[in-house]
Amino acid sequence: MSNAQLPNKLQRSLMRLDEAPAFMRGFVQNIILRRAVPFTGTAGVRFVSLTPERVEVHLANEHRVQNHIGGVHASAMNLLAETATGMVVGMNVRDDCTPLAKALSMAFKKRATGGLKAVATLTPEQCAAMQASDKGEVQVAVTVTDEAGIEPVECVFTWAWVPASRPAKN
Repeated sequence: MSNAQLPNKLQRSLMRLDEAPAFMRGFVQNIILRRAVPFTGTAGVRFVSLTPERVEVHLANEHRVQNHIGGVHASAMNLLAETATGMVVGMNVRDDCTPLAKALSMAFKKRATGGLKAVATLTPEQCAAMQASDKGEVQVAVTVTDEAGIEPVECVFTWAWVPASRPAKN
């Protein structure tokens, strides 16, 4: 996080996890984030690493997210990539703004093997733009890899942020 950027509401909530015993932090973090976005809990998305510049999430290849050939379903791949990109945007938008998914493109390149990992990143310039304006959009880089280290899909997500309809609560 740059020195000029103060933590937003999501970052402040995650920083409170430092008060929990170290062995419980990951478990508690996943509970909190799954409550915020319930479908991630339904699918079993696991939040691995969260910083304002980089978010990493995992999804195991379990029956509840499989397609007809035993791989992770295309919709679950989309959920994983959207979750990573949305979370990194959510950690950067001002408290008086709301992030919204605007567009996505997903090209299926290879069959996925095992579970998946998605890593979304923002540049310092993108982070600064979200702090400087109450409205805008950003294309978020995201890489999805399977257990073999192969990228089964190529994704591009565009997120917008707009003024919140009501004042932010602290």
